[in-house]
Amino acid sequence: MSLQPYVNKKVLVITADGRTLIGNLLSCDQLTNLVLGQTIERIIRPPEDPEPSAEVSHGLYLIRGENVTICGLVDEELDGQIEWTEVRGSVVGGIRHM
Repeated sequence: MSLQPYVNKKVLVITADGRTLIGNLLSCDQLTNLVLGQTIERIIRPPEDPEPSAEVSHGLYLIRGENVTICGLVDEELDGQIEWTEVRGSVVGGIRHM
């Protein structure tokens, strides 16, 4: 499936090392290399961690295709209703090549 219909839309990307990135998809190619604009990284902490979850701004961000695990559209209305600094959850693990 091509990601071209997602260009100029807000997407969420989970990388091979488990990071969650949200930004506007500016460009992509046949190798799934992605260029995101206005990118933020969501760091969701587990319930037992005393530190709050966080959103870190990265701005323009390039993700190599080999590091993309999932890329999907964001429901901006639903996303705007969630207080992400209060969200807790299990850490998404990285991938393993076998």
